[in-house]
Amino acid sequence: MRWDLLFADLEAQLDAADVQADAHVLADLTRAEQATISLADRLRGSIEGRPVGVRLTDGSHVTGQVRAVGADWFLLGDGSRRHVVPLLAVMVLDGLTAHAVPGPSGSGAGRGLPSLLRALMRDRAVVRVRTPGGEVDGRVARVGKDHLDVMGTEGGARSSRVVPFAALVCVSEP
Repeated sequence: MRWDLLFADLEAQLDAADVQADAHVLADLTRAEQATISLADRLRGSIEGRPVGVRLTDGSHVTGQVRAVGADWFLLGDGSRRHVVPLLAVMVLDGLTAHAVPGPSGSGAGRGLPSLLRALMRDRAVVRVRTPGGEVDGRVARVGKDHLDVMGTEGGARSSRVVPFAALVCVSEP
């Protein structure tokens, strides 16, 4: 009888140790999975959700619903205005959900910022390009590998400004 109690106690201790080990393994797997989630995946998880606040590298702030996410940019909708924000221009995000959605795979997956800017150029959309040095209003006239040309009219004269992608903070509807 005494041995039965001893073995029952040992079995209970082993079961408790197994449960604790399983909990540690599960926690490790959860941390490993979370380490594979990108900011773009988190933004995709917030599409059409509650408004998100974004503090940008120039100190400015934009707010809106996440409408689309590309490989290196996302689109915020703020009423009738839209803002294209390069991921590298984000300093802090407020209101982002914990939910993540992996990006698409296959051809055309994760279209980058140059593709989006070429679409704006093709549509002759009027844009406001924000950089740390100020804003440029006009139309996207050319999109290169690492820069874009914005054709504007200042004081009635046409002028072209070249903006390196590295300096882009936000491209908005004026």
